Amino acid sequence: MAGKDDDGKSGLPDPEEISRKLSEFLKSSFGDHVTFSTMGEGGDPFAGGPETSGEGHDLREKEGVDVFDFDLIPRQIKSHLDRFVIRQDEAKKALAIAVCDHYNHAKYLRRLEEQDPEAARGIEYAKQNVIIVGPTGVGKTYLVKHIAELIGVPFVKADATKFSETGYVGGDVDDLVRDLVRKADGDVELAQYGIVYIDEIDKIASSGGAGGRDVSGRGVQTTLLKLMEETEVPVRNPQDMQSQMQAMFEMSRTGKSTRESVNTRHILFIVSGAFSGLEKIIDKRLRQGPIGFVADAESGAVAKGKDPGTQDFIDFGFEAEFIGRLPVRVVCDHLEAEDLFNIMKHSEGSLIRQYEREFEAYGIQARFTDGALGRIAANAALEKTGARGLMTVCERLLRHFKFELPGTTLTELVIDDALVGDPAGILERLLAQAGPVGDARVISEIAAFRRKFEQDHGVRLSFENDAVARVAALSGERGQSVLQLCEEKFRDFQFGLQLIRKNTGRKTFQVTGEAVDDPDRFLSNLVVASYREEPETESETER
Repeated sequence: MAGKDDDGKSGLPDPEEISRKLSEFLKSSFGDHVTFSTMGEGGDPFAGGPETSGEGHDLREKEGVDVFDFDLIPRQIKSHLDRFVIRQDEAKKALAIAVCDHYNHAKYLRRLEEQDPEAARGIEYAKQNVIIVGPTGVGKTYLVKHIAELIGVPFVKADATKFSETGYVGGDVDDLVRDLVRKADGDVELAQYGIVYIDEIDKIASSGGAGGRDVSGRGVQTTLLKLMEETEVPVRNPQDMQSQMQAMFEMSRTGKSTRESVNTRHILFIVSGAFSGLEKIIDKRLRQGPIGFVADAESGAVAKGKDPGTQDFIDFGFEAEFIGRLPVRVVCDHLEAEDLFNIMKHSEGSLIRQYEREFEAYGIQARFTDGALGRIAANAALEKTGARGLMTVCERLLRHFKFELPGTTLTELVIDDALVGDPAGILERLLAQAGPVGDARVISEIAAFRRKFEQDHGVRLSFENDAVARVAALSGERGQSVLQLCEEKFRDFQFGLQLIRKNTGRKTFQVTGEAVDDPDRFLSNLVVASYREEPETESETER
């Protein structure tokens, strides 16, 4: 007993022990269906919290962010979005203007509060919450996510289908605001200027509308309406056991419990959805217009020039008060094959970069030609799922290549028009040419050498099968790593290859077994031959 007193502990268990006991009790009583997660260190209510569904970004990577230094103009925001999202110019402009107006007002009001609090309380401002209408895969989420990253404010994304009116079944809409606090590392003031993005908002339209389903949809609209207006949201969820335990521990330590809350007045809400069926409501309204009007039939998307009005959303199944709190309406265009090609070719978030990295992990350098991108885009357009169709087509096209080619001597894969047209035939031919490699590290280190060589010198090396086999054999004989061997063998290659490139325009060079055995002689022969070659055209040098 004396030892216990010496530790300076009372007879009460500490918070960690209570959390552990509760977790064990819940598991023994209900199995894995109910869990109680332990609290973060120091009882931080934001440590170890569950992730909100969808994307978000961590402000801890952005030191010194201050939303009150906002100085962007709409054109700058649109230029930033152009790097990631193809087309959707009107949507970009509308979002850029709404965001600039919103944060310029926040900046002005903050400055006025410091100078004249009485005058600041008299300022009225109609918040420019946004609703985005557009078919799946056109870039709605990308637009909002990259705006939030550019501004440097906490950003939370969730699907409307996860919420219920009460929070007992499904999620509590107030948790969106609490997640902003967590994304802001507990900075409540910064969280009060965050962005909440709710996707699939069309799914909470009441069943009285066109095709909407009603899972307490009307009640969810009402609770969201409260958030979009101005309300105080407690940082700690009164229905959450862990939050209440933390409040109890705080009370036992300090004798009082803080009741911190988040004001939603300056939180920008952006909602989006595909709104399948809304185009029929608009067409019906337009057909009741002047005699002689001919409606264009477009399924699954709102046609250009047919922007939805407030009554259209009400007829779809939304409450007038709810849709009235979303004054900025944005319609995203359907993507055609040409748009999908530009996404792959020019977008900074292109799916092609992902596939190049995936093949590179196996030591294979993948290159897509424009002809292949055109055919992939055409096939993806038939999927009718926007940019998401690109993943469907590429996965189907390259699945067997990812399975069969790793572990062979092949170090380069050119995805061209012929491969897209006959993937099975091209794969069979490649497997016939490529030999097996006993050690996968050989291919990986050759790929690392080729990547570094291209980055440093601007020319691309492609190792033939016999060259890969010879490098692997020499590496074993000499006890050197493949990377060390390649750097030693080809340390002077850049001088000769850059001369050849100047003479012929070539950017890609084949490395044969002869080049591995006698690199100086091989390079000398290439240089001499380059003076007799005709310069290649620009399209040839890209191959």
